[in-house]
This record gives sequence, structure tokens and C-alpha cells, in this order.
Amino acid sequence: MGHNFAGTRRRAPRDDDGVDSWLEVPAAVLCAACGQADCPGCAVASEGESGVVAIVPWERAGGVWTRLWATAIATTQGAEAFFAVLPDGEVPPAVRFALLAELLAVLSMAMLLIPLLALVQPGIALAVMQSPSLRVSALRWIGLGVPALALWMILAHVTHGAALDAGARRQGASASPRRALRFGLYACGWDLMSGPLGALMMLVTRGLGAALEVAELAMRVPGRASTAFLSGIYHLPPDRMARARRSGSAAAAMLIVMASAGVLAAVVVVVLA
Repeated sequence: MGHNFAGTRRRAPRDDDGVDSWLEVPAAVLCAACGQADCPGCAVASEGESGVVAIVPWERAGGVWTRLWATAIATTQGAEAFFAVLPDGEVPPAVRFALLAELLAVLSMAMLLIPLLALVQPGIALAVMQSPSLRVSALRWIGLGVPALALWMILAHVTHGAALDAGARRQGASASPRRALRFGLYACGWDLMSGPLGALMMLVTRGLGAALEVAELAMRVPGRASTAFLSGIYHLPPDRMARARRSGSAAAAMLIVMASAGVLAAVVVVVLA
């Protein structure tokens, strides 16, 4: 069966058009049998194949920045189309994407929080600026805190993917642990797009409305992505998919708690530094 994120006919924009309309780097979906995006429908080569091969923008050739943002948009604005055909590819590229996305997301949050804290606590900010030892201490804590929080968030997303895989297996689906791991790693794109850097990029390139839309969309993306993943990858019927999602929902709730705790910890570290 042929699939294409961008589509072959002109139509109204949809969520999954984000990659094409902004960066012209679609997460192409090709027929596994003939390799064509506009395939009218080839027979699946063997049992267990999905009939499509998705090419994640991050795993294509091109500049790092372009591929990063194309993939981040695909995981948010095109979450349903992206995660429904997420390929069972290599893990290292997904790990690199997750690390870069979370580091940028956490760093941009820190760059926003530090000036705000300086406004709220000008005395602390002045003391840090005047004391070389305090400046060194602050930089040390930031240098440790940013990567630590980034790794914390990656772990939370990976836990979400593992919970979905476990829930799907309990409903009779075949295990797909590597795809579940890649789900969690590429889900880190949500944090990049919903953070200050993602909002700024959307504001600059597409305007205030698009920036606000992404911030609102980030609240609904985990559920939509989970549903698409369970349906497209595990082929669960609606009733079993709903039961499998409960495991993922619990993990998503934990993700929110972990994110909130991480941000709070970052604020405390900056204040105490």
C-alpha cells in the first residue's frame, strides 16, 4: 500500500504536513515492495512486513540542523503519521537525536529561567556577578544540571515506549522492543518543540499562531502518538489498543511528574548556586 506524508494531490494543510511545509524534508513513506511513494498497492513480500518503509528525516542525508527540526516537527505536528509507521531501524541514530533534542530543550529552558530568576532575586544575581567563586560554582552546577536533566527526560520517554510495548504484548501483540525504544527516543522531539527554542523557531518562521498551536498541541501529542503507534505498529484493534494504552498513560503521567520535578530541581540548583 502506498503512503506519503506530503501526499500526491493538493489538499488542505494537516498536522502531518509540518515537515513538508516548513523544511521541505518529509519523513517519506515508501512501498516496501517497489520503493515508490505513490504505489497503488503492492503485495507484502512476507508475513510480518508492514508494506511500507518510513524514512525518518533525522536518518536521511543532510545538515544536522535541518534534519533535527524536520524530525522534531514530524513527531509533534505529524505525530500520528510519523509514529504509525516508525521503522524498526538502528538505535544509535535515534539516541543521537534524543540527546541533541533534549540538550537543546533543557538548555533553552535554562536560558529562559536564569534571567527570570535574576529579575525575581536580583540580590542573588548581583552576588553571583560580583563573586568569581560563585560564578564558577553556578557554571559548574549548570554544566552538570543540563545534561543530567536531559538524560532524565530521555529515560522518561524510553520508559513510556517500554510501557506501550508491554501493554501491547499483554493484549496479544508481538513484542517490538527496539521499535518501542525508538518511539521513546524520537518522542524527545516533543520536548524540543514545546520548549522555548521550539516556540521561538515557530514564532520566527511561521508566526505567533503557529507557536501557540505547538505549545497547545504538545499536551495532546503523547496520547495521539501512542494510539498511532499501537495501531500502526502492533496492529491492535480499538478495544485492545485502549487497554494497552493504559500502561502508556501511566508512563506518560510519570513523564509529566518527572519533567516537573526536573524543572523544579533545575530552578533550585540555579538559586542555590
